[in-house]
Amino acid sequence: MAIDIHTRIGHWPFRKLPHHTCGQLLERMDRFGIRQSAVSSMNGIFYSNAQAANEELHEELQSDRRFKDRFIPLAVLNPLYTSWEKDLLVCSQQCGMRGVCIYPQYHDYDGAHPAASELAQAARELGMAVAITCRMVDSRRRSWMDIDKEWSLADFMPLIAAEPRAKYLLLNLASGFRLSDEHHAILNNVDFLLDTSGRSLSNMPEIMRLYGTEKIAMGSHSPILDSLTGMLRILSLSEAEASERAKQLMLSGNAAAFFGLPEAAQ
Repeated sequence: MAIDIHTRIGHWPFRKLPHHTCGQLLERMDRFGIRQSAVSSMNGIFYSNAQAANEELHEELQSDRRFKDRFIPLAVLNPLYTSWEKDLLVCSQQCGMRGVCIYPQYHDYDGAHPAASELAQAARELGMAVAITCRMVDSRRRSWMDIDKEWSLADFMPLIAAEPRAKYLLLNLASGFRLSDEHHAILNNVDFLLDTSGRSLSNMPEIMRLYGTEKIAMGSHSPILDSLTGMLRILSLSEAEASERAKQLMLSGNAAAFFGLPEAAQ
């Protein structure tokens, strides 16, 4: 069974998406053998107050007892919004959210903005991870109303360097997975997971060589991408490329350890 560290519910304003509710996502999880999924709300990317989307997600997760042990909720927050500190506390203490997703591209700040590192520090103090999505959709097929710049991992390194003690989920890395020696040295001392949804992860042997199998976890970027490709990038590795134990770590063990789930103790 796998753990998916990268899913969402909600709506994408520029095209219709399938499987965008918790119930529909759960059906896909059951079909493909995914035990648990980290989930956030796409609506929070576009609401002027992202907290409303976090509340929607929390309400949906409370609406069906099947969801309780299957989803790991993550908040979406904009550190430029005046009440983000209060909202972060609500998400952590009242909604049980395990991390916070940030979208500098959509919320109009860069990785070096002091507010981003302030949020990362606050999340760390609450035991919450910081989820960074390098790309939401392929810019070649974007709407004219959407952003036109895809970020690489290097764009987020100023934030990671400013708050290296936080835990990070590095998601949908579509390009630029190679870093400078300076940035690579910083990342080597950070607690992070790199998910398998990004286009760059088609070169899994090179990613494993650079970052190690203990830093890779299955992620689908569902429902924008399909639920299965991120898993197949692990399962399709030959024995020479990855042992069965290494595959199991990438499928579920690394994510379980990162989030403190029971499988980590097995």
